[in-house]
Amino acid sequence: MTTITAEAPRAVPPPPPARGGYDRGFWGIAMVIATEAVIFLGLVSSYFFLWASSKHWPQGGIERPELFRLWIFTPILILSSVPVFWAEWAIRRGKVMQLRIGLFIAFLMGAAFLVNQLIEYRDLTFGWRDNAYASVFYTTTGLHGLHVFVGLLISIVVQIKAALGRYTAERHTNVQVFSLYWHFVDGVWIVVFASLYLAPHFR
Repeated sequence: MTTITAEAPRAVPPPPPARGGYDRGFWGIAMVIATEAVIFLGLVSSYFFLWASSKHWPQGGIERPELFRLWIFTPILILSSVPVFWAEWAIRRGKVMQLRIGLFIAFLMGAAFLVNQLIEYRDLTFGWRDNAYASVFYTTTGLHGLHVFVGLLISIVVQIKAALGRYTAERHTNVQVFSLYWHFVDGVWIVVFASLYLAPHFR
């Protein structure tokens, strides 16, 4: 009698990941950014609500924000998106050295902006508890400064991984995550600068 044995099924390898798409890490940071955008929208809306309901703005005889240094450091922060764009473009083509250079340049520009913000806080003549204007000013600009600081920390991690050769043209999700976050930080500052710094000078 002939014994028939069933042949074990062969394992089918999973399909390779599609190039050019975004994984869960990217969409995760996108959701975080959406949440943070709502928070900043609420703060800026509160600022204009307080302005509309106040006889004098800024309140309590506080002078309008100084613009001289920010005319220098605002472009520095906004333009820091350029080397980040370049860095992401480079790693998509497997150019690790250009990635590292772009990240480092953007880091220096972001750090320069943050140092200027600390100097500004040192020179302010009012505290965050003085009145409603002071509170919303410190909260909004301070939260943005915190985002810049977090972005710099993320940049350090990404730069270390880049130096260790962890990124290739196919695998660089961390770079995409940092790039999206940093562009968000820059975009938020445009709104904050226009609302809290420029607008009081044009009332």
